[in-house]
Amino acid sequence: MALRELHHSGLIYGHAGKGTFVRERPLLRRRSTVWYAGGRGAGSPTARSVEAQGGVASWEHESEHSTATADIAARLDIEESDPVMLTRYTYLADGVPIQLATSWEPLAITAGTPIEWPEDGSPVVGVVDRFDSIRIGITTVDEIVSAQAPTPEEQAALSIPTGVPVLAIERTYSADGRPVETANIAASGDRYELHYGIPVGE
Repeated sequence: MALRELHHSGLIYGHAGKGTFVRERPLLRRRSTVWYAGGRGAGSPTARSVEAQGGVASWEHESEHSTATADIAARLDIEESDPVMLTRYTYLADGVPIQLATSWEPLAITAGTPIEWPEDGSPVVGVVDRFDSIRIGITTVDEIVSAQAPTPEEQAALSIPTGVPVLAIERTYSADGRPVETANIAASGDRYELHYGIPVGE
């Protein structure tokens, strides 16, 4: 009974024919107070966070032209079926997948520019720096965070044990109120810590 509870909590895992093992839990701390504080020219905040904690950051991606669903259109303030660039990412720390992300950018903004393809041919990386390069200055980042059961694809890609949720983040970058990129981000709940520092007004 105790082993079953530990397994469902994600603290141990089993290997057929080998036994039961304690699951290593390398923790990535994502601090909002420094996540976007690098400002212009700082590159990918995910990579910067991994490297700040002594890890080696990398990512895999695939991009394609697509059209906005009703939900994505609402988040980007465009019409349903408008053309978007869809990019799927897997972020790794020391070669281990730690985060999945799917992003959408309106092609009405980026088509024909050097950043149309976010990773292929773009002269810079990171959403803020990419849009800066075409003279669109991002001014706000909005995030909605929830805990959800992982999809089968998320569970497999991130090696999430049974019973462990994902931290699901809906993020939208805007330039003076105009959304320019929105993304769905998923990270294993036992490997990822979100730290928010919020200033208090006078």
